[in-house]
Amino acid sequence: MESVRLGVRNAETIMTLYLRRQLLQVAGVLVTVPSAARIAFAQAPSGPKLTQILKKDVEGQGQAAQETVVSVVEFGPRISAPWHMHPSAQETLYPLDGDLVVEVEGRGITTIKLGEAYIIPGDIPHLARNESTSAGVKALAVHTRGVKDKPFVTLVQR
Repeated sequence: MESVRLGVRNAETIMTLYLRRQLLQVAGVLVTVPSAARIAFAQAPSGPKLTQILKKDVEGQGQAAQETVVSVVEFGPRISAPWHMHPSAQETLYPLDGDLVVEVEGRGITTIKLGEAYIIPGDIPHLARNESTSAGVKALAVHTRGVKDKPFVTLVQR
């Protein structure tokens, strides 16, 4: 019976150490990698708040995609991101709280409702906005980058 307890305790210790190591790796990436998107959006007056939660090179898959960047973007009432595009990066938006309006060049305007997902191809100018006058919107934004040496975001003049 004692050996079973020691085995369970050792397994728990190993799992705890593994999880700590993974969290430290993610935290290290988040602390050391600057967020170009945060800089670009910060330059836009009263734009959305973008919090990057993961940035990691893609492993395997023949390097068709080099990097995935996961962020949470928060829009206050009546706040819009500026027109922009992501060079060589597909963007997937998933509202976590509220509805998000997305305008994509050549595709028109779409409202993404809570629980829906929407994909914006790379190199296509677009913007996202919150049209509510009273409630904020929070969304998960996942960028899959084909070439990570290109800028993460480029502002587009309209």
